[in-house]
Amino acid sequence: MAYRPTEKTEARKRAQHKLLSDTALNIVARGGFNALTVASLAEEAKVAIGTIYKYFKDKSAVCTHVFQRGSAREVETVEQCAFPEGVRPEDMADCRTRLEETIRVFSMRALAGHKLAYALIAEPIDPMVEAERLKYRQAYAEIFSRLVQEGVDKGEFRPQDSRVAATAIVGALAETLVGPLARVAEGQEDIGLEELVDSIKTFCLAAVLA
Repeated sequence: MAYRPTEKTEARKRAQHKLLSDTALNIVARGGFNALTVASLAEEAKVAIGTIYKYFKDKSAVCTHVFQRGSAREVETVEQCAFPEGVRPEDMADCRTRLEETIRVFSMRALAGHKLAYALIAEPIDPMVEAERLKYRQAYAEIFSRLVQEGVDKGEFRPQDSRVAATAIVGALAETLVGPLARVAEGQEDIGLEELVDSIKTFCLAAVLA
């Protein structure tokens, strides 16, 4: 008779996987992907190294999982800002206001969680993670594209290719935050975060307004 995992066994596996996932994310949030190794994960999670390999093929798989989890959470946050769940279209704020708020929230969350944000946005890492990074940049771009197109359709933004504008906004966010994120990580807290975010918003709005 073939072995069938019991509900208790499956629950234990899910709990073990969650422990490893949470621990790996915490390691990256503190020290970036360079701090995440199979050995450091096993030590912090208080499990044997062999246990890691029951759930992840290798370090690359662990890093990819962490990247996907961290990025998915940020994409959800961006989408919620741009298109608030449970709010009727006619009750939503205008497109400019939502675009400003989305840019502000993305930037401030990145600067607040600077280690993780830098790891997700720019830290050189395994090719598998780089491939995922491209996918998630596209996910961000699709959200901004929908918002820009809505603004164009309503006459709030000038006529333009919303996909090009959205890709440019995502690129601007990533590139303008990389340097400040590195400086915050080094303890240089006096970089003027509010002024920086205002400048990013101004630049992005200038790209789409009539």
